[in-house]
Amino acid sequence: MDRAPEPALSAEDIAAFIRDGFIRLDNVFSRQTAEEARAILWRATGCDPQDPSTWTRPVIRLDQFGQAPFREAANAPVLHQAFDQLVGKGRWLPRDTLGTFPIRFPSAIAPGDDGWHIDVSFGYEAPDFMEWRANVSSRGRALLMLFLFSDVEQDDAPTRIRAGSHIDIAKQLAPAGEAGLTLRELAADGFARSSQRPEVLAVGEAGTVYLCHPFLVHAAQPHRGKNPRFMAQPPLLPREPICLHRSDDQYSPVELAIRSAT
Repeated sequence: MDRAPEPALSAEDIAAFIRDGFIRLDNVFSRQTAEEARAILWRATGCDPQDPSTWTRPVIRLDQFGQAPFREAANAPVLHQAFDQLVGKGRWLPRDTLGTFPIRFPSAIAPGDDGWHIDVSFGYEAPDFMEWRANVSSRGRALLMLFLFSDVEQDDAPTRIRAGSHIDIAKQLAPAGEAGLTLRELAADGFARSSQRPEVLAVGEAGTVYLCHPFLVHAAQPHRGKNPRFMAQPPLLPREPICLHRSDDQYSPVELAIRSAT
């Protein structure tokens, strides 16, 4: 009799996700897949990987790549298992592209996009809002994900993460109900509510993926190293709304984290 596959995440992993707002998965996709993806991305940047004199901007943003290496990375079996465990089986939508790629280059020029924030998820589609928003039930986003397509060390502009900051954001959003708050409103105090949280750097080898609670406060930073950083930061989209009041009490870890704060 065949044994069921081991779950992607242990009970300790899930507890850490609820507490810290993120988990790191290593070796999600192969180095070969990462290399094939980088070759496509290098062509899209218009830069020469062998000639740093062509790396004239601190960041180049690319969007929505769906070629084979990106689809392979996005749909690794271990990721699908982890999505089931964190969001709930059948409650998320598979990805066939990988969202935005902020490619960061070594540069003395300030990138201009390195402030603390959360990724807001709805608003422009509704004419009465007309500004990106987030709400306590994380409408439109089940997870924030960071896919490393190059090796990222401390000086290679790793994303900065405030561990546990998803709790602070849930508390801030709760009084605003379903309408939520705009990013401008959330950032009015410079995200001071989470300023005492420990800072973690999203480092790792190519093939590493960070799965983050949608309320996690994070920030970019200048690139002080030598090798350009290739990373995707797509959302995992919900198939059904995140629900904070389930009659069957079958809450996902994403939901449990919000409930524990509110």
